[in-house]
Amino acid sequence: MEIIRTYWIFGVGFLAQLLFGIRIVIQWWIAEKRRESVSPSLFWKFSLAGSAIFLVYGILRTDIVIIVGQIISYVIYIRNLQLKGDWPKLSGVLRFFLASIPPICMLWTLGMAHEVSFTTALFQDMNGFLLVGAVGQVFLNLRFLYQWYYSEKQKQSILPTGFWWLSISGGVLVIIYSIYRRDPVLLLAQGMAIVPYTRNLILSTKRN
Repeated sequence: MEIIRTYWIFGVGFLAQLLFGIRIVIQWWIAEKRRESVSPSLFWKFSLAGSAIFLVYGILRTDIVIIVGQIISYVIYIRNLQLKGDWPKLSGVLRFFLASIPPICMLWTLGMAHEVSFTTALFQDMNGFLLVGAVGQVFLNLRFLYQWYYSEKQKQSILPTGFWWLSISGGVLVIIYSIYRRDPVLLLAQGMAIVPYTRNLILSTKRN
């Protein structure tokens, strides 16, 4: 039963990464067509869907790096959809449901924190590798904070050059962390993402 549970949890993670993979493929394809780094609406829609599922995966894995990182990213995804003008187009019920996911996850995590077994599992890897994973996740989230700041200045959703530099840096660190954690979801996701990150960096640099 434990093996079945493990594969089921990984399945949730892979589903989230599939959506993340689709977003980057769509973005990459459109970028190649236009010969510049772009920020299509579908990128943010798939990001939001993938993040919602990945938050569940983080809770199932009791991984504080994933939980905190995804909550930050989730809010930024919604903001980019607002900048794109797509958020108001969603039904009120769907918007309420999507907006309620981060606070529910935060309350659930805080509610479980008093349990010794949960707290132990959550912080059992307090060592150098956790620091590497945390820094990597900080970079991957900082890229969206940077992107958010840049987009607010431009009054439109944009993926600037710095976004791709932070993506590559964070991706490499998370790969190291995933090897230590023996997490195939993180390893496959960031391992494959390095290629489009690099290609977008090249396209973005040429544009500038």
